[in-house]
Amino acid sequence: MSQQLLMIEDDNRLAGMVSEYLGQSGFAVSHAGDGLSGLARLQEASGNAPPDLVILDLMLPDIDGLEVCRRIRALPGAVAQIPVLMLTAKGDPMDRIIGLELGADDYLPKPFEPRELLARIRAVLRRRVDGAATNGKVLRFGSLEIDRDARTVSVSSQPCDLTSYQFDLLVALAERAGRVLTRDQIMEAVRGRELDAFDRSIDVHMGRIRAAIEIDAKNPKRILTVRGVGYVFARQQD
Repeated sequence: MSQQLLMIEDDNRLAGMVSEYLGQSGFAVSHAGDGLSGLARLQEASGNAPPDLVILDLMLPDIDGLEVCRRIRALPGAVAQIPVLMLTAKGDPMDRIIGLELGADDYLPKPFEPRELLARIRAVLRRRVDGAATNGKVLRFGSLEIDRDARTVSVSSQPCDLTSYQFDLLVALAERAGRVLTRDQIMEAVRGRELDAFDRSIDVHMGRIRAAIEIDAKNPKRILTVRGVGYVFARQQD
């Protein structure tokens, strides 16, 4: 069965080209021409079979992609966890950072090569499948619980709001508690794309994770920064 993608993009020509290209690789792409229409489709699918991934353009005619992303993450049930790949303006890193902070799993600057879009989609979906296939044992660190089977995180029994990618990053760190990991090692552990020298998106994701699981994100006790190296997940917590 084809994996279902929803593309929220106001450029009909681009959407048609992307749909045709991805269709040749086994994906079924539906298209919404603006943000509100895309959100309506997701709400309609919440009780049935939601798409496997959303391709979301930043610049839309009604509400921008950042607001659409925020609203997706606020939807009820499994729909809120759908991976989002955001299409951003080339050369504007602030939009990418804000998109990641609002819950996007990855981004791709325009204009882009269709092959790179396909690779990014496959990488995001692969992370989701690989994470679901992980040993189902619950990881517990004080009041923090990470259920790898259900793909949920809670602190003091209160659920934490993380994207699929952020969940995988947290698991990668927690499974290696006490070990200092470089950014490249963390990305390799979740089979993500390699970082280039100026890509700090990993730090944005870590900030989001801290905001979700730390009592005080400005003074973290669970995920610690090792200056000049990377991050370490503390063994002793709470």
